[in-house]
Amino acid sequence: MPKPTPPPIDPADLPALAAAVLQNDRFPVLATIDGDQPRVRPVSPVRTDGFVVYVANLRFYAKTAQIAANPKVELCYTDDHHNQVRITGRAEALSPAADRPLLEDIWNTNPLMRQYLGSIDNPDLIVYRIVPRQVRYMQEWALEYYDVPLA
Repeated sequence: MPKPTPPPIDPADLPALAAAVLQNDRFPVLATIDGDQPRVRPVSPVRTDGFVVYVANLRFYAKTAQIAANPKVELCYTDDHHNQVRITGRAEALSPAADRPLLEDIWNTNPLMRQYLGSIDNPDLIVYRIVPRQVRYMQEWALEYYDVPLA
């Protein structure tokens, strides 16, 4: 069976192609490091600004300690056509005081968070901002990643 040949990609289209994959995957996979063991789990981002992704977390979850020990993370998104976007970056916890307006906006637009946590001031709530260092796009089974510009 011959290897599939995907159509060529115009580099100017990469940001839009990658953004479309993010919009079509509600549950990307988040990778962290637990000592020397990689750990992955699906997450449900609570906000996305371009390629900056926000993920809510509870303080007692294992990923809290993993991110505290090593904030380098990767998110992997796929769509129904098997196109893939990988966001490699650093997770940083939002500050309940300094980032209050952003947290309130996230809180007000996420009814499930409000129902489950009861209060934006719930001490178990952590919202991570994943700041990309690199964004890569791969077209269905092309086996070649393209760097997506971050500007």
